[in-house]
Amino acid sequence: MAFPPRPPRGAFNPRFKKEQQQEHRTNHMIKVPMVRLVGENIEIGIYPIAEAQRIANDQGLDLVEISPQADPPVCKVIDYNKFLYEKKKRDKDMKAKSKVSEVKEIRFTPNTDDHDFDFKSKHAENFLKDGNKVKAYVQFKGRAIMFKERGELLLLKFAERLVDVGTLESMPKLEGKRMFAIFAPKSQKKK
Repeated sequence: MAFPPRPPRGAFNPRFKKEQQQEHRTNHMIKVPMVRLVGENIEIGIYPIAEAQRIANDQGLDLVEISPQADPPVCKVIDYNKFLYEKKKRDKDMKAKSKVSEVKEIRFTPNTDDHDFDFKSKHAENFLKDGNKVKAYVQFKGRAIMFKERGELLLLKFAERLVDVGTLESMPKLEGKRMFAIFAPKSQKKK
């Protein structure tokens, strides 16, 4: 007994793969009875899905589901490829404008002298002014761990030095042979 061939499913069906890749449902993929229709040259309102698809086809455009959680779902009559292009362009612009803050590290030892302390403090001030966080830590080597009070005092002095440009997120903590404190930049008011 021979079985009839099965229609392709899943990854083998090109239409199925295309539907999975789209982030919005379009045209025949929208399976709700009623939709709220918006767009240019259209009377905004609630339409049956067949009527909405007919309006989109008459204009030579696509019916795109913009807000699927709404009741009824909001659909827009637009050129889907143009919509995706503009959305990608907006996302790229937003990404370019957003500032990715980094965590810059500054290392001390319990016996750091004043000149090194001033030099590293100036670097930390510049990092904070640029909008980055600063992780300052005191590295204890060998028996220097006995002087952890010196490390804590050094980090508190560092926090006092940076009070104008940054805020101490938490008090100095000891983890293994390192005592660290993290500083965040103060929010700068736009003029």
